[in-house]
Amino acid sequence: MRKGVLLAIGAYLLWGLFPLYWRLLEPAGAVEILAHRMFWSAVVMGIGITLLRRWREVRELSARTWLLITLAAVFVSINWGVYIYAVNNDHVIEASLGYFINPLVAVALGVVALREKLSPLQWAALAVAVPGVVLTGLGAGGVPYLALILAVSFGLYGLVKRVIGIPSAISLLGESSVLLAPALGFLVFLQTGGRAHFTGYGAWHIAAMVGSGLVTAIPLLLFGAAARRIPLSVLGFLQYLNPLTQFLLGVLWAGEHLAPTRWAGFVVIWVSLMVLSVEAVRRSRRRRTPARPGPMGESIPGSMQGGIDESSGQVAGAR
Repeated sequence: MRKGVLLAIGAYLLWGLFPLYWRLLEPAGAVEILAHRMFWSAVVMGIGITLLRRWREVRELSARTWLLITLAAVFVSINWGVYIYAVNNDHVIEASLGYFINPLVAVALGVVALREKLSPLQWAALAVAVPGVVLTGLGAGGVPYLALILAVSFGLYGLVKRVIGIPSAISLLGESSVLLAPALGFLVFLQTGGRAHFTGYGAWHIAAMVGSGLVTAIPLLLFGAAARRIPLSVLGFLQYLNPLTQFLLGVLWAGEHLAPTRWAGFVVIWVSLMVLSVEAVRRSRRRRTPARPGPMGESIPGSMQGGIDESSGQVAGAR
């Protein structure tokens, strides 16, 4: 279990440190960086699937699955693009807010789209989160659009991934393949128009652009290895290392100002997340409770509802 925890920490810290990497790719804009990330992710995943000899799984995907993969690709491209824009335009703290409230959005989507039933504690967590988001908006002088777009796009991405129900590596390859043509077309358009920032800034800049594919794949592989070794409830707690790292980078590295009202909003959201996490652990423990004989000899399960859904693990590498 110790190895699994270390792998998970490594994955979440790498995702949390993404702001440092995307800043290396300036003066390229967010859309150009996004196009490079799409293209090189497809290259890296293609090589990986070839080495693992899993192309048969790709060829066996149904037309319905490809439609869902395309929908997932749309949501993840929105998420990636807005995140890169936020980081490179001094909105690191707001980006972290988006991933702090994402679990709450995921719960809400579960109720609306999948008709999942919530416990009183989960309803309380959602109710507490709403004023927290309002406070952060007031502290920023308006609605935190970037955070909300990040949270909703990632939540919808997770919802589609849950419906797809295929391994994350195969899904990511499919999404990258869908995005490959428009990404390559845009990069060629920039290059032929003399507006590209791929060359002309040194070998390290080119290497960093190409490395965006590896940067996308490595945390996903670490997370996949961790998910096989430790309980999902532990992963649920560790996932907050990602937005917490981003938050600290925004305050300590980027020097972004955080008004008292926004501090209050973040505190309220953190309380909401603590409530949600405690409830997730409680449900996970109940689910692992061995069945015991009932009064008539029938088995009574420890819980009828699970804790943290495994589908959340399939989308963790989307940032």
